[in-house]
Amino acid sequence: MALLEIRNVTRRFGDFIAVDNVSISIEAGEFFTLLGPSGCGKTTLLRMIAGFDLPDSGQILLDGKDMVDTPSEKRPIHTVFQSYALFPHMTVADNIAFPLRMAGKTSDEIKSRVREALDDVRLSNFGNRFPEELSGGQKQRVAFARGLVNRPRLLLLDEPLGALDAKLREEMQIELINLQKDMGVTFVFITHAQNEALALSHRIAVMNQGNIEQLDEPSRIYGFPRNRFVADFIGKISMINAQVLEAAPSHLKLMVAGLGEVTAPSKEGVRVGDTGVMAIRPEQVRISHHAEETELKNHFLGKVQGFLYVGDVTTYIVELPNGASIEALLPNSAPGRAKFFEAGDPVAVSWRHDAGIFLND
Repeated sequence: MALLEIRNVTRRFGDFIAVDNVSISIEAGEFFTLLGPSGCGKTTLLRMIAGFDLPDSGQILLDGKDMVDTPSEKRPIHTVFQSYALFPHMTVADNIAFPLRMAGKTSDEIKSRVREALDDVRLSNFGNRFPEELSGGQKQRVAFARGLVNRPRLLLLDEPLGALDAKLREEMQIELINLQKDMGVTFVFITHAQNEALALSHRIAVMNQGNIEQLDEPSRIYGFPRNRFVADFIGKISMINAQVLEAAPSHLKLMVAGLGEVTAPSKEGVRVGDTGVMAIRPEQVRISHHAEETELKNHFLGKVQGFLYVGDVTTYIVELPNGASIEALLPNSAPGRAKFFEAGDPVAVSWRHDAGIFLND
């Protein structure tokens, strides 16, 4: 039996449907992420799990028990917010101890648990400090410690790293992974940052307009998106209009107007005549000088429209003869200055026959 079951949950605000008949099962010990753009329903769903809001219909079950009549403070669930929500007039130790005092734990047990929690987040020497004396990353670790000190069945994380700068955010991602692994607590994480979701999660539910577009492991969400929304929302991707000429068990043959035939991986349910897009990630596309030979099946000439240099890699935007654009990623692995293609340069782009994916209209 799953630890948390969300069954056919719907939440309306007037005529607006924030969560539309959503069902999810989350296993014990899982790092589960709700991912989607602002307004997609992920925060509303998290609030209903926490007990801050109630569904209009459907059930939310923890260990098989419906929580609808259980107030938020009685649920074995804690929430960590982006704003940290620390009490400024309390020390770090007192902030962490607060949920234990509310639960009526003894003084000795509180001291012992607070000490353990501080050790878990590597803040053993910070117990007597006040929040204003801490950095953003330290405050976030205190918030994690407070959320975990009561050993909840479930820890809800509402954009907890959103207020941190990029480098600190990356460091905290690693800390979160280690914390979850060490504590064994089930995490339900909310974010709109795709890379964060891919890096942290065991499974991801991609939400859009109150619905779940795809629920899968990160590698499948990225490599095998179910539709255009998921493909476009997760990472960078080029999408070129195409029609199916041949649908064989081993491959698809697509016709791209103004470009020619493209070979793509086979896909269940696709038929000859279907229209849609050939979608491919920049790292799957090779860019080379237009005169270079290649053994790759899909090979087309084009012209560099522009490029984005970000240090370790450069992403080139290449205009194809039919006017469509495709992105190609080139690692800057050579020592010294990378040899860039310049805007306007004639180039060739190519990719393997088993790269990319066809997505129906």
